[in-house]
Amino acid sequence: MKKIIGIILVTIWRIWFVILAAIPILIMLPILVIAVSFEKLFPFFYKMARLWAHIIFFGMGFRVSKTIKQKIARDKNYMFIANHSSMMDIMLMFILIKKPFLFVGKAELGKIPIFGFIYKRTAIMVDRKSPESRKAVFDEAQRRIQQGRSICIFPEGGVPDRSVLLDKFKKGAFYMAIAHQLPIVPITFCDLKEKYPFEWFYGKPAKIKATFHKHIEVTGLTKGDVPAVLEQSWNLIHEELLNCK
Repeated sequence: MKKIIGIILVTIWRIWFVILAAIPILIMLPILVIAVSFEKLFPFFYKMARLWAHIIFFGMGFRVSKTIKQKIARDKNYMFIANHSSMMDIMLMFILIKKPFLFVGKAELGKIPIFGFIYKRTAIMVDRKSPESRKAVFDEAQRRIQQGRSICIFPEGGVPDRSVLLDKFKKGAFYMAIAHQLPIVPITFCDLKEKYPFEWFYGKPAKIKATFHKHIEVTGLTKGDVPAVLEQSWNLIHEELLNCK
């Protein structure tokens, strides 16, 4: 009986997430359509995205505790990377980073009704099966960086199984960081894999710890340095995840 009650409560909680995510978008939709239609309005859109993220994250009963080992400079662009463990990662990233950035993400997300319309205009989409798409991502990133934007990528390429603490990193984020000379900011999200996993019947409200690691400078590095930078980034996040236990 206790297990059944738990399943019912988690189901209600998960449905509440859908409501929290959808209602603000529907209410703000006319303003969002205008905001995403003009690139110069991206900072305004970003503020709205952060408001949306706060509503969902805290409305679901989550809190955040952050540790910052090196501060973010307002006048610099960065490559933000983090472990990917939950749908809540996106909201947490918006909450943590005040400086406007663009996600680089899967092109398939652009097919989601309403969300996809906004996503296609506020993120850099990549079809990993297409070499042409990957090249276009580099060109688009350069253009947006010149506009003063930072980039955010989850280098695992997706959300791994709950049994995997941290999956292997794909090289794209590190090639891009070096090519565009963006300092890399590794971020570790603790606990979200357990507190809000993709599995429907698991999870509960909790305090989530986020750690901003010291930046990895890439000035003067070349694509030959990608494996070393990738390994350094993976080790930083992995070690912190081990400390989450």
